[in-house]
Amino acid sequence: MGAMDRITVNPEVCGGRPCIRGLRIRVKDVLDLLAAGATREEILADYPYLEPDDITAVLEFAAKQNDHPVLRSA
Repeated sequence: MGAMDRITVNPEVCGGRPCIRGLRIRVKDVLDLLAAGATREEILADYPYLEPDDITAVLEFAAKQNDHPVLRSA
């Protein structure tokens, strides 16, 4: 399973928001925890069904969402 394969979108789970492996843990939930200063170890301890590669997938997914060209007018 590749990192991006861990991120799933299903209209019947969490309103179609990106989740981790079909679980009801949204990508945004993990990003919010990281932004608040939680460590990977703390997140994994609080959510034992998550795996270290899930957090990597969340970060990779977020990075790809913000990778877009910037167009400038001449």
